[in-house]
Amino acid sequence: MKRTSVAGMAALAASGVAHAQFGLQSPESPIAQQIYDLHSLIFGICVVVFIAVFSVMFYSIFYHRKSLGAKPASFHENTTVEVIWTIVPFVILVGMAVPATRTVLAMKDTSDAEMTIKVTGYQWKWGYDYLKGDGEGISFYSNLATPYAQIHNEAPKGPEYLLEVDNPLVVPAGKKIRVLTTANDVIHSFWVGALGFKQDAIPGFVRDTWFYAKNSGIYRGQCVELCGKDHGFMPIVIHVMEDGDYKQWVAAKKKEIEASRIDPNKTYTLTELKAQGEKVYQGNCAACHQASGMGVPGAFPALSGSKVATGPVADQIKLVLNGKQGTAMASFKQLSDIEIAAVVTYERNSWANQTGDVVQAADVKALRGGTVALK
Repeated sequence: MKRTSVAGMAALAASGVAHAQFGLQSPESPIAQQIYDLHSLIFGICVVVFIAVFSVMFYSIFYHRKSLGAKPASFHENTTVEVIWTIVPFVILVGMAVPATRTVLAMKDTSDAEMTIKVTGYQWKWGYDYLKGDGEGISFYSNLATPYAQIHNEAPKGPEYLLEVDNPLVVPAGKKIRVLTTANDVIHSFWVGALGFKQDAIPGFVRDTWFYAKNSGIYRGQCVELCGKDHGFMPIVIHVMEDGDYKQWVAAKKKEIEASRIDPNKTYTLTELKAQGEKVYQGNCAACHQASGMGVPGAFPALSGSKVATGPVADQIKLVLNGKQGTAMASFKQLSDIEIAAVVTYERNSWANQTGDVVQAADVKALRGGTVALK
């Protein structure tokens, strides 16, 4: 039995080593390659210094120990020694600082970008707005797409567990992409290691970075700023396409956006609002309140049969607009008036809630400005 256990542990260790990955992600952009080379250089210098220092230390301990009768040297204020231990570290630091400075300057050079995309961090998803270049005018949200059955261990986990989204950021290969980052609520951080960028997204500030993907493919990253309870649930997926494929995607995406555009001034029926509201709910609310509206007991309240979804309409709209301090309920002001109207209508007419209430965009618009109170 003991021999079998040892053999099993050895096989497990061998399997772990075989699947282990060391170091940074494989660089797929010029700036990522520069960062990778800098990392390798600094690591190499550290290894050389480590070996040199510890070799001298262990040699001294072993061959000049007291049991061999060694006597400590008695020199003081030795000019030669002081010059050496000042110059050598200085040279090492300069050798590290020069390439590091060159890399940092390259990372901050966002000039001559061919495209500009604004990235907004939300609790807990990303918003993408194409501001300049091909695709200008395209906007969408990117949410975690991993099924909640996998997260709650009710289904086998997929190969891209917690690293898959419903709408990836799509860009062309071989073009310099400038990225403007900001946030709607708390500090997030936009990072994709293979493309060599990491930039904090801070509420009230706009910061920029850039990347250039050499080859088409799918690149994955994550928010790397602890931004709340679902911090681990906001992955980043960038789909890099060849130029021709990217132009086709832009045309298709614009057509899709135009087809789904909703007139905020129109008066919609209950059926129309419920259909639109279900999409908004799945993308923004189901993560906490569940698709069934039953929430997660002890963590997130149920909406089915709740006073929130059956009480005064105005209170529910305000809750969606402003969130609730001290709870996980975040503000959803970033949603349009018609999206909020649709999702509130959906919640008030789904599951055990059959209020018959119909909320229009004008109702939300009035409350967003704080001038009208609905009954």
